[in-house]
Amino acid sequence: QVQLVESGGGLVQNGGSLRLSCAASGGTFFLDNIGWYRQPPGKQRELVAEVISGGNANYADPVKGRFTISRDNDKKTMYLQMDNLKPDDTAVYYCNANGRVYSGGIWRRYDSWGQGTRVTVSS
Repeated sequence: QVQLVESGGGLVQNGGSLRLSCAASGGTFFLDNIGWYRQPPGKQRELVAEVISGGNANYADPVKGRFTISRDNDKKTMYLQMDNLKPDDTAVYYCNANGRVYSGGIWRRYDSWGQGTRVTVSS
């Protein structure tokens, strides 16, 4: 199975920046679709940004113009650059990837999540 390990969260002041990373590992696989989600305190998990099948990025309205999703295929790593952070961005952030993995002699579908990284924006 494909494993995702996140890093880069922390405490930042209002208006600051952070970059989250999500490294994928687990044999031979493709990162077909990637996404970042977040779960604010006391709320449900929500989509932040995604790239489907190598197409254009889609962003949730609250983060448009401030967040940028990207990927490095050689490093099997995805990123979320977060600029002009606001207290409402405080949440646990999760990366998600799904696609094809070569396992047991055949290609299979996978859908993996990172462990989550906490982002706190102080006012």
